[in-house]
Amino acid sequence: MKAFVFPGQGAQFVGMGKDLYEKHPLAKELFEKANDILGFRITDIMFEGTDEELKQTKVTQPAVFLHSVISALCLADQFNPDMVAGHSLGELSALTAAGALKFEDGLRLVYARAQAMQKACEATQGTMAAIIGLADDKVEAVCAEICNESNVVVAANYNCPGQLVISGCVEAVNAACAKMKEAGAKRALVLPVSGAFHSPLMQPAKEELEAAIATTEFHKPICPVYQNVDALPHTDAEEIKANLIKQLTASVLWTKEVTNMIADGAKTFTECGPGKALQGMISKIAKAEDGVIINGVADL
Repeated sequence: MKAFVFPGQGAQFVGMGKDLYEKHPLAKELFEKANDILGFRITDIMFEGTDEELKQTKVTQPAVFLHSVISALCLADQFNPDMVAGHSLGELSALTAAGALKFEDGLRLVYARAQAMQKACEATQGTMAAIIGLADDKVEAVCAEICNESNVVVAANYNCPGQLVISGCVEAVNAACAKMKEAGAKRALVLPVSGAFHSPLMQPAKEELEAAIATTEFHKPICPVYQNVDALPHTDAEEIKANLIKQLTASVLWTKEVTNMIADGAKTFTECGPGKALQGMISKIAKAEDGVIINGVADL
């Protein structure tokens, strides 16, 4: 069985999507449609902008979404997945590629999400940190020890065994990093992000996104979509919407998602979008006996 997976924010790079635009008429049509919907030429920034321009949340999220979805749609007859999943932002890419959202609606939701998250970041000083080489339960225990109502830090992204990202207030994350090292973490690296994604600090963004989702039409996808909040497959439009709303303040259960997909028969994982981050994570989640093949969209 084939699984297609879609990356999140952080996978972007200048030049992304330019080859698709130049070689595929469908890609050019969709990129130009995106320029019209967004009201600015995001393609100029994606293809020839600067790293700083591309790092703006209002640009990064739609840029990664566009590259991911258009990559999948350009596969045409080769994009026939038995299941899909996306990491954080990538979940919206997965839903759009799988037909749960129309292209235009998916892009508008991503842009609304990006703007809501940017506002939440500006309202509260938050950050994230990657904890390497420490068991999940130990990371959770350290977060629980430090976290309180005014100084939040939580486990945010369960990326793969030995790699968990924490999120919260700057002071709490810094304190947690120090304790993680004392507990035996190989590394506790504060990430260059401007907000505490997938933590309670994103509550204002969640409420804003919920309003946008409420006015958007969702459809039954062509295959099950494994969602971040519970790591389970979904095809019901209302369930998908409810999980998507919860996602902004909930943990990304990526390790469980991939484990469940393999248990449900996934033998080939193809990453649609920029970079190879998900391929690296999946290679650490899958066991040798699973016999899983991992590749990128370029390989197809």
